[in-house]
Amino acid sequence: MAPKLKLLLHFLLAMQLVSEAPSLVEFKNIKCEAVDTEFCTFDYCHLKSVNRTYKYISLRAKMLKLPITDAKVNAALYQRLNGYKPFLYNITVDCCKFFKNQKSSPVASFIYDSFKGFSNLNHSCPYNHDMVLDKLSAASVNHRVTNILPFPEGEYMLNFNWISHGSIRAVLKVYFALT
Repeated sequence: MAPKLKLLLHFLLAMQLVSEAPSLVEFKNIKCEAVDTEFCTFDYCHLKSVNRTYKYISLRAKMLKLPITDAKVNAALYQRLNGYKPFLYNITVDCCKFFKNQKSSPVASFIYDSFKGFSNLNHSCPYNHDMVLDKLSAASVNHRVTNILPFPEGEYMLNFNWISHGSIRAVLKVYFALT
């Protein structure tokens, strides 16, 4: 085989392998804001970097007006393109109804399945306890946004507006990158 042809085949094979390399999720930041501090506060809300490759998110929202019998969440995905711009999803879900039938909203189910094993948000209303998300790692989210429903590489923000009795009570913003 001619050396130039052999070099070309090696180059094409290398390009094929690079193009099939899976994307990876990397958490960049998390911001939690209690809009109504008489309704809830955040005991903690942080992104912890254990080492260069392992980061996790933890938060605890202390509910001050229990029981919560009316809970909705608006989830919107934004992509960073000269500022954060809306990207694909912006849904509002009644949490009380969603937990009775999780198949009612496939997008909400996709998002919820990404963190349900790390949260105590797993039942229908009423809520008589604080909301906790404990050590959600990027590795646990990675499979969902690279294999199940692939997203293009880039920087993203997932914005959650937590609503009760018609008012936004808390805002949670999770920033991540697909590389």
